[in-house]
Amino acid sequence: MAAALLATGAPLQAGEVGVAARVNGSAISNFRLERHFADYLITQRRSVGAIRSPSTYKRLKREALQQLIDKELLWQEAQRRHIVVEDAQVEQALEAKRSAFASAEAFSRALSESGFDESSYATYLRHELAASQVLLAMSQPAAPADEEVRRLFEENRARLVHAELVRARHLLLSVPPGADAEKEAEVETRIRELLQEIRAGADFAELAQRHSDDSNAQQGGDLGYFPRGRMVPAFETAAFALDPGEVSEPVRTPYGWHLIKVETHRPSEPIDEVQGLAIVRQMLLTQGQAQAREAALLRLREASKIEVLTAL
Repeated sequence: MAAALLATGAPLQAGEVGVAARVNGSAISNFRLERHFADYLITQRRSVGAIRSPSTYKRLKREALQQLIDKELLWQEAQRRHIVVEDAQVEQALEAKRSAFASAEAFSRALSESGFDESSYATYLRHELAASQVLLAMSQPAAPADEEVRRLFEENRARLVHAELVRARHLLLSVPPGADAEKEAEVETRIRELLQEIRAGADFAELAQRHSDDSNAQQGGDLGYFPRGRMVPAFETAAFALDPGEVSEPVRTPYGWHLIKVETHRPSEPIDEVQGLAIVRQMLLTQGQAQAREAALLRLREASKIEVLTAL
């Protein structure tokens, strides 16, 4: 049976100061926890400086430690199952990481700052790949039954729709933050002059290429298709109110003044039955995989001796 021995409120054993936890006797160092915690915060879109609540900080750190414990459990299970990760797989994963950096020196520097050299990082990747393989092997859910797929599809048929979409271009004249009334009026005057040129027959995309301050100016201001909820409210309201080919009045957003031209407006419409059944089946499969992964980890935890030796 599992033994999760929380050390909170109890003195650490001699020699354990640098150890955050032990998993079946294998140590997870505090250094490794701190390194993983920094990465974990990034995945949660948080930073240490932005966490004001001590309880939130501790909760996040517990979650990071639990991830490390689960990784160690999976690596140990991979060893028990004699799972072999080929050198070519490790090299491929290493190259994928390396290629994300501007140079080999930048990659080496990042490894060093994280406490690795290339050899130890390759070992780390080998463990990660083995852990992923064993988790996949332990968490294969049964295929969703046709009857369950059909039942959920019928229950949710009214909500299974293609979202309303607009394809639009825009021309942005930015207004600097904190601009005074004179600057605001100047930009508004310019956008209205450009609107008059468009109404007189000027090509919207060409004007966007020449005058827009947005990063997509060279594409004629093309924003592609987008649903409701993607753009800021004033922009969305104007875009979805236009018919294809129409150009909006000047629209003010936090970014500045816009002109919007709608190219295509696709209304919301029901998803056909074949596609709807496929969506429901995939949803059930995804849910089953998540449940099977958690069940597999729970089995490993319950069969292991886990000692948490840091106060969290």
